[in-house]
Amino acid sequence: MNNLITILGPTASGKTNLACALAFDINGEIISADSRQFYVGMDIGTGKDIEEYTLKGKEIPYHLIDIKPAGYQYNIYEYQTDFLAAFKLIEDNSRQAILCGGSGLYLETALSGNTFLGIPNSDEIREQTRNLNSQELLMKWSFIPPKLRSKLDSSTDKRIIRSLEIADYFLKHPDWKAPVYPEFKHTIIGVDIERDARREKITNRLSLRLNNGLIEEVENLLDSGLNYDDLAYYGLEYKWICQYLKKQITKTQLFDGLNIAIHQFSKRQMTWFRRMEKHGYKINWIDTFLPMEEKVNFVKKLIK
Repeated sequence: MNNLITILGPTASGKTNLACALAFDINGEIISADSRQFYVGMDIGTGKDIEEYTLKGKEIPYHLIDIKPAGYQYNIYEYQTDFLAAFKLIEDNSRQAILCGGSGLYLETALSGNTFLGIPNSDEIREQTRNLNSQELLMKWSFIPPKLRSKLDSSTDKRIIRSLEIADYFLKHPDWKAPVYPEFKHTIIGVDIERDARREKITNRLSLRLNNGLIEEVENLLDSGLNYDDLAYYGLEYKWICQYLKKQITKTQLFDGLNIAIHQFSKRQMTWFRRMEKHGYKINWIDTFLPMEEKVNFVKKLIK
């Protein structure tokens, strides 16, 4: 059975710091489980913080960051394939793989495989949902059988539509079986940050990024040939800044609205992690404000 260390946590919890410190200490390499860090040129908005991957003059090897051009729409099937290839490469080099991220769907796909990857897209469902708004999609989502719904993701309109495709496929193919996925011995560490501290960190980080290149990053992506609709696909920061650049909102509205949206996103992340625990994943939680040496030693004791 393959050994895999996972460091997860909500946005602004300090999980990358811990993953890099651990990798430095145990000769590890990091595999990203962040749904937006695959794209070249999308750095500030996705929070890559590449400088964190250098400790005491040593570069920590990382995988699945900057592997696709901006504008590409990477999917979960590609991620599962690329994760397994990265894991094998690390194992072949006799190093320890450390999965790190906050995207629940990508984390679970890496840990246990995505049961639904063999299910094809449905042109019929895509056509039926083409003009539906978020509230109407959630209404359709509510009719998915609860047992199946508990395994699906409703965090974005795109993922609700995919869930509707899966539910429709199961209705038409009740005997469908998922392909076999490699087994991993999981050691999962959750970086815990108290809610008020997390909110303060998110707000401060957003202010710093908006005043230090985030808006310019979006302008550069637009200048490279992407359009507003392309960028809205990549999540909150890009969606809100596009509204600002189109003069639909003021800079104050940009900051306030985006700040609230990121807080809501971090809450959804924690909900996903709690759901993982209910589904049998043992997450060993650790306080982000402990000294780094203490956090690294905590993980090392677990993996012994």
